[in-house]
Amino acid sequence: MPYRYLPDIATADIAFEATGTTREEMFEAAADALTNVMVEDLTTVRPCRELEIILENEALDLLLFSFLQELIYYKDARRLLLRPETLTIADEDATLKLRTVVRGEEIDPDWHPMVVDVKAVTLHRFAVEQRNGIWRATVVLDI
Repeated sequence: MPYRYLPDIATADIAFEATGTTREEMFEAAADALTNVMVEDLTTVRPCRELEIILENEALDLLLFSFLQELIYYKDARRLLLRPETLTIADEDATLKLRTVVRGEEIDPDWHPMVVDVKAVTLHRFAVEQRNGIWRATVVLDI
């Protein structure tokens, strides 16, 4: 599993660390960790609907922050649980451009055993770094 939960970071929130050998793998792992906080079993999220998300930012950490916030927005506004199908990050001039196709479905309490509701990603201890060839993100979620 390319992510693990960090129990000693925050008491009223949930923290996780997502990793990958590429930036894209780290973003995908962070998205799955976010969804897995809310849904007991990720395999219950079927790829019934598809959306394209395009985001830009000059900083990789803020791009990840925006991406996770976008997934929370779709959960709140459209009641969708989404997982990345494809995800690319391109360096265009001084800007990073994320393009992803996410798939998922509307929340169904009878089908999706819900655990908690994530309200937002926080900037508390939020970090993205590359060390020894591994990309690592530390994320704290407000629940």
